[in-house]
Amino acid sequence: IGGEVTGLITYMRTDGVTIIPEAVAEIRKLVERDYSKRYLPPFIREYKAKAKNAQEAHEAIRPTDVARKPDEVARYVERDQARLYELIWKRAMASQMASAELEQTTAEIAVTGKDGKPYGLRANGSVVMFDGFLRLYEEGRDDRAKTSKSEETEDDDSRRLPPLAEGDALKDRGVEAKQHFTEPPPRFTEATLVKRMEELGIGRPSTYASTLAVLQERDYVRIDKKRLIPEDK
Repeated sequence: IGGEVTGLITYMRTDGVTIIPEAVAEIRKLVERDYSKRYLPPFIREYKAKAKNAQEAHEAIRPTDVARKPDEVARYVERDQARLYELIWKRAMASQMASAELEQTTAEIAVTGKDGKPYGLRANGSVVMFDGFLRLYEEGRDDRAKTSKSEETEDDDSRRLPPLAEGDALKDRGVEAKQHFTEPPPRFTEATLVKRMEELGIGRPSTYASTLAVLQERDYVRIDKKRLIPEDK
């Protein structure tokens, strides 16, 4: 970059969550400049590792210079590298941004059916009052949350609703009735298996990739639609 070989991120084989004060100061300065003081919490956010044997000796993975934005870096690296850098940059920035404010809302909806009878519908969810860090980054949901076609959405309480006011007229887009059956837990994906290993204190960040590779090389599992399906052995 600019004629020099440049290290874009800090040490990448770590599950540490601390960031040095100098870097935190730079992140907070950029948040205030790009998003306004409203998006800057009055205190410095500090985090603790959830893994039982977290590798605390190393700083969290973060950009070496937060002022080096993803769209600028993308010109110099391959597509996947650019996407990875963007993820690291956004997470580092979001980790020092203000909390989002959500209002838990229940909407009672009165509907008159084609038969002329009144029917009541209810929608539970949350309305975003202030987006905070969500303006920059929202944690992706692994498809492990989708257990079947009949359960493609998460619980009602985790759904987002638009701002609503009493007396609002709603568009009639139809009503669909679905029947739900209890299903076994979904198979692990590589991402959710690594997360579970972290929770149980199994392995290290530097060994997760090789562990997953061995599972496949020795035919312990096969991958089907991103799921790890156990084989007979």
